[in-house]
This record gives sequence, structure tokens and C-alpha cells, in this order.
Amino acid sequence: MDTSDVASDLSCVLFTKEQIAARLAEIAAEIDVDYADKNPLLVGVLNGAVMVVADLSRAMKIHCEMDWMAVSSYGSGTQTSGVVRILKDLNTDLHGRHVIIVEDIIDTGLTLSYLMQNLATRDPASLKIMTMLRKPAAVQVELDIAYVGFDIPNQFVVGYGLDYAGHYRNLHDIGVLAPSVYA
Repeated sequence: MDTSDVASDLSCVLFTKEQIAARLAEIAAEIDVDYADKNPLLVGVLNGAVMVVADLSRAMKIHCEMDWMAVSSYGSGTQTSGVVRILKDLNTDLHGRHVIIVEDIIDTGLTLSYLMQNLATRDPASLKIMTMLRKPAAVQVELDIAYVGFDIPNQFVVGYGLDYAGHYRNLHDIGVLAPSVYA
């Protein structure tokens, strides 16, 4: 989906597909150096990280494997319940593996903090985080993030895997959703 298809739904475009691809290529090159001969396992956090994992892995020049987790920190509404649930766990044994958790966005960091603690108990050789977007103003838990695509303002963004009510995930660009859409 092109931005022109939903232009009236966006306040602005933060990053174009070209900017996203260029930044992912830079991160992939860093990972290629950091994980040469290590066969890292990319753990995508569903659903938002699908685009990121796909494009990051294709930009990498070293071998890697992929697995997926689905976690939820929300109850029935839009407010966090304070409880993180694993909805889909990994199929891969992490013992001795070099693991990179791949996220679409980090805002509070609460869910990712839980996920890091959970995966650390599985005895990986290393455990790092890559995120496409980070909202520094929203962070409630400090996390050591090895690879950051872009820092963004504390606004509601969609596109490139990020959704609102299941829509906009297939938008090529990342944009700020107009308040009129969700107000």
C-alpha cells in the first residue's frame, strides 16, 4: 500500500520505504560484522516485526535462522493489564545460540523487558535487541538496545508492520496516524 492510498489518514510521513531500506541495510552490515561465523537466530515478535525480520534477513550477507514469538501485555481493551502472556512460543532451543530479538517498535519497554528475562533463562550464548523504531520519551524500563533503526517522537505511528485496528501494516512507509482516525 502506498502512502497516497491513505494520505488523508496520516498527519505526516516519518520515513519512506527508501529510508527504511537504507537504514536496514546499515544495520544488516553491522550484524554481519558482529555475528560473522555465529549463525544468529532472529526472533521476530509477531505481528509487527514480520516486515522488519524479512527485510533485515534479506539484507544480511551471513547465514541466519528465524523463529517467531507472539506476546501480549494487553487485556481485552487498549490498557495494559500489567501481565505479559506468551501467545506463541519459540520452536527453537536457545541453548548456546546467539539470539537477536527483532521488534517493530519499543515504547515503554515493559513487554520487551519481560521477554528478555524469559529468554535469558533459556541459556543463549548471547541475547541482543534490534528494533526498527524507539520512542525515547515513552520508555519506562531501560533496555540495552544493540541496533536501533530510528528514534521517533511519542506519537501513534503506522506502516511497515505497525497497525491500527489491524489496518496499515502493509503500508510501505511509516507515518503518524491522524488523530481523526482514532479519536
